[in-house]
Amino acid sequence: MIGASGTLVITGALSYAGKYATRLLLEHGYKVRTLTFHPQRENPFGERVAVSPYSFDRPDRLVEALRGASTLINTYWVRFPHGESTFASAVRNTTTLINAAKEAGIQRIVHVSIANPSLQSLLGYYRGKAELEQLVANSGLSYTIVRPPVIFGPEDILINNIAWFVRHFPVFGIPGDGRYRIRPIYIEDIGRVLVAAAERQTNEIVNAVGPETFTFENLVGEIGEQLGKSLRLIHVPMSVAYVSTRLMGWFVGDVILTWEEYKGLTGDLLAPDGPATGETRLSAWLAGNRETVGSTYASELARHY
Repeated sequence: MIGASGTLVITGALSYAGKYATRLLLEHGYKVRTLTFHPQRENPFGERVAVSPYSFDRPDRLVEALRGASTLINTYWVRFPHGESTFASAVRNTTTLINAAKEAGIQRIVHVSIANPSLQSLLGYYRGKAELEQLVANSGLSYTIVRPPVIFGPEDILINNIAWFVRHFPVFGIPGDGRYRIRPIYIEDIGRVLVAAAERQTNEIVNAVGPETFTFENLVGEIGEQLGKSLRLIHVPMSVAYVSTRLMGWFVGDVILTWEEYKGLTGDLLAPDGPATGETRLSAWLAGNRETVGSTYASELARHY
């Protein structure tokens, strides 16, 4: 599909997942544009990536930013409500974006979702993602929906901050029984999944998962072992774990983990079935990056707001 014009638009090329996919696209010779909330942010790609603001309140400007491209890779979403950014506003904004893409002549969309979304979910994050999957599927565009559970790598939030806590505290509270599972995927593997999906034509849903499955307790233990930390794991009620992270969040000036994220984690929603999509093992990556992972705290609020 990309070959029709050689031009692709990706949201968030200056942010996390989008940045890795953009590097691969440029290496493959594609012309790349991006949409972002932070057009003033340093552009590591220079003139090779044209930058435009989202302009959700001006759909005509979105159309012009998208016109002439054949494919849209959409990574836009919000991790948690903050100020005027809510799950409902993210659904509305993405609806505006998809409609603009259709008007601009986009032929294919690669849409980043989440593992196990559901229209019946009581969790706004998972329900909103399911609503957008339905919108993409009914858009009339060729599409791939990519469903990653947890992404790890340089600059990641969850794995890095677990490691940060492991470095700084001798005790780690495991919410509940700790047997709920996670299938983390490496950020560069996600980039490859997105680029490969942009080049296909079939409509599909891809569970983007890595080759290893951990229980949460084993994941924390693996991080402690790789960092050479003697760590005591204690099981606490989820409500206690949540209050603890809220208190620590005030200390570090961030939202560490929301109640919905606790529910998704302990509800075993982060380990979808199916073959591995990525090749990089978290255990091997931790072993190769034990000097840096968790050395500093990664703030979601500082990154996006």
